[in-house]
Amino acid sequence: MMHKSSSLSAKRYRLSDSLMYWLFTFCGISAVASVLGIAGYLIWAGIPAIREIGLTHFLFGTSWRPTGPEPSFGILPMILSSLTGTALSISIALPLGVLTAVFMLESPPPVCQILRPLVELMAGIPSVIYGMVGSFLLVPAVGRLENLLFRGNKSHIFTGGANLLSASVILAVMILPTIIHTSELSLGAVPQELREASVALGATEPETMFHTVIPAALQGILSGAVLGIGRAMGEAMAVMMVSGNAVNLPLPFNSVRLLAGGIATEMSYSEGLHRKALFSVGLILFVLLLLVGLLPEMFLKPKGGGKHI
Repeated sequence: MMHKSSSLSAKRYRLSDSLMYWLFTFCGISAVASVLGIAGYLIWAGIPAIREIGLTHFLFGTSWRPTGPEPSFGILPMILSSLTGTALSISIALPLGVLTAVFMLESPPPVCQILRPLVELMAGIPSVIYGMVGSFLLVPAVGRLENLLFRGNKSHIFTGGANLLSASVILAVMILPTIIHTSELSLGAVPQELREASVALGATEPETMFHTVIPAALQGILSGAVLGIGRAMGEAMAVMMVSGNAVNLPLPFNSVRLLAGGIATEMSYSEGLHRKALFSVGLILFVLLLLVGLLPEMFLKPKGGGKHI
């Protein structure tokens, strides 16, 4: 009886292991298939317009007038606006996020227990709420700054604060929770021995943090920055509400339109070549996001087989 019972138990364990193996395999294949399916559809829907318009004119043209008497489909201003807005937002959010993570890591537990739920709450706020708050609070403030800086300048087109600078600040606030969370995890994973060795060599606590702990956690911090860049480049709703949503070259006090905002703005009424061109815009955005996602693999690999945090 004991032999039969142990044999039955072993069969159940093998069956359970087999089911879990195939379940995880299915989930992994589904994730890869979803990405490949999206990529395949964007290529299928986006290539025809690029062929018809011409790759050079599409990527490097500076005029986007898809419904004009003589339609033009140049997306260079939207590409540059997306790249510039993302660069400005990450330059604001990355130092703020890392310093906030350092503060949370070094704070007493009661303080951290208050801050961590607030950061998680920020990550869950819908983008339209960020856009509403930005349009009522940030845009007027930036408008006053614009009036102060360009007072008497007859060549400047005043935006009332709805411009690239406002969009960059809103994007920085939106990606801040991602950077804080990944930075805190990376800093917390640094071995305590590194801190103790640094202090034993005579370094102060701030020197230990900035010269030992942060460099050791740099790979994780930069991976969080890449995630933030991906969200910033793909954001549409909040940016549309504070950027002015006009196709211009990306100067801080110019109204601009990003790639994602262009798709969201025009897809509802587009038709014919115009709609095909919007799918091509989506393809370009997808390629940019793919390149951003590959950055950690290309530049952040441990050298010499060593392990990084």
